[in-house]
Amino acid sequence: MTVRDILRAKGSNEVYTISPDATIATLLDNLNNLNVGAIVVLDDDGQSIAGIASERDLVRKLQGVPNPLHAQVRQIMSTDIYVCALDDSTGSLMETMTERRVRHIPVIDDGKLVGLVSIGDAVKFRMGQLEFERDQLTNYVTG
Repeated sequence: MTVRDILRAKGSNEVYTISPDATIATLLDNLNNLNVGAIVVLDDDGQSIAGIASERDLVRKLQGVPNPLHAQVRQIMSTDIYVCALDDSTGSLMETMTERRVRHIPVIDDGKLVGLVSIGDAVKFRMGQLEFERDQLTNYVTG
C-alpha cells in the first residue's frame, strides 16, 4: 500500500496553506474553522514549502512570544520538514512519522504539493486494512 492509497481513502487531497507573514490569530482561526491540526506554510512565491504550523507548535513555541496573537506564523512554525511521495509505502511513511516524531507530512508529486497526511490518516487507513484482512480470514475459516 502507498501514500496514494491513504489519500484516496481520505477522500480529499485539499491542502490548507498559510503565509509565514500571517498572524497567529489568523492561524488559530484557520485551524479552528477548518478543523485541522496543522497547516502547510508556503513561501512568498506560494509554491515552496517554508514549514508547517501545527497545534503542537502553538503549544511549544508560543509561550514567551510578545503580543502572541499579533506575532507572525514564521515565529512558531516548524521548518524541519519531512515530505513523502505518492508512491512511498505506508510502512515507510509511518516509520518516518514515528522516528522523526512528526504528525503531519506533506505529499509532493513532480515538485508540487498534492496532499498532507496526518498520523491519524495513516492509522485509520491501516486499521481499515487490518479489519478487511480479519473479515477475509473469518469468511475463509467459517465459509
